[in-house]
Amino acid sequence: MKSTPTTTHPRHARDTRARAEIDLAALRANVETMRARARGAALMAVVKSDGYGHGAVPCARAALQAGATWVATATPEEALALRAAGIDSRLMCWLWTPGGPWREGIEADLDMGVSGTWALSEVIAAARETGRTARVQLKADTGLGRNGCQPADWRELIAAARAAEAEGAVKVTGVWSHFACADEPGHPSIRHQLDTFREMLAYAEGEGIEPEIRHMANSPAALTLPESHFDLVRTGIAMYGVSPSPEVGTHQELGLRPVMRLVAHVALAKRVPAGHGISYGHTYATADETTLALVPVGYADGVPRHASGRGPVLVGGERGTVAGRVAMDQFVVDLGGRKVQEGAEAVLFGAGDRGEPTAEDWARAAGTIAYEIVTRIGKRVPRVHLNELPELDEAPEPAGGRPDRA
Repeated sequence: MKSTPTTTHPRHARDTRARAEIDLAALRANVETMRARARGAALMAVVKSDGYGHGAVPCARAALQAGATWVATATPEEALALRAAGIDSRLMCWLWTPGGPWREGIEADLDMGVSGTWALSEVIAAARETGRTARVQLKADTGLGRNGCQPADWRELIAAARAAEAEGAVKVTGVWSHFACADEPGHPSIRHQLDTFREMLAYAEGEGIEPEIRHMANSPAALTLPESHFDLVRTGIAMYGVSPSPEVGTHQELGLRPVMRLVAHVALAKRVPAGHGISYGHTYATADETTLALVPVGYADGVPRHASGRGPVLVGGERGTVAGRVAMDQFVVDLGGRKVQEGAEAVLFGAGDRGEPTAEDWARAAGTIAYEIVTRIGKRVPRVHLNELPELDEAPEPAGGRPDRA
């Protein structure tokens, strides 16, 4: 590895309204924690939706530096953007639609998820056009009911895939599935899905499919269900230091550290009299003469409107709550007798170890999940990536070997 890491980024003028600080040292530590929990299985770093709102490219690089050997996105466009940015590891994507960029995916050496014969037909056509073998991973719908091939259609898909392999059009590099309720340990669907996956995998292998990797475990399964690890675990939300669910444990209990810290700066502080209505609809009125702090972020920045009147904020080092409705660009905090200066930090969420709220706190306030809180932070909030390391001289060796680069 190359030399000295950077530790901080200077604050720029564009960050004075708000910024999302992304601690890549925390992300690397989380990857190392998840690798230890995976007990020898390889780790796939999932950076879909711009790295769950954290920045796909820097998060992918940091995960690879910490020992991940695969990177994954949902859409092919996300994966192609990573390739264009120089991410050279094994790279998988799975959310394809008819007419998708199959040819570009083949030329970029993507591992492409296939859930039905229509997709396999499009892959084969693109492979014939390029004269190259496409790498595909067959997804089994073991009970989630979203993407994936139903057990009743599996025989047909496997037969078509074997014929395409015999032709040289495709190579099946993986067989995989996804849990519906792994974030609810003990849910009866977990056992059913595992059994179904084993049956569908055994059938595929009995018909001559020889996948490099077999994988099913998402973050909660990687943390709680060792028998689901197979060859590889797909680490999504846990990599960003967010617990998959309260039933699995808090991020502290799981040994994870939140990677994103969302900070704004007070735009206005003023005294108002008792009985003063706050924000649209006057759903909140001041009980006494008080100080109001205006925080210049709103639902256009990803602050959930559903957390109006409930969202927690650390303003000037002390906890407060959103007063009244969250507006498009701003919200108000009633500080009571406290004074605060314009420009003071308002921390919406972070690691939680300095008194600030966490993404889980905001999820409870908004009646949603912490995944949504971090992922929804808008593009006009700049991401400031802290503790970046120089790129690796050489990427780690992935499970199944490095791809051939034609």
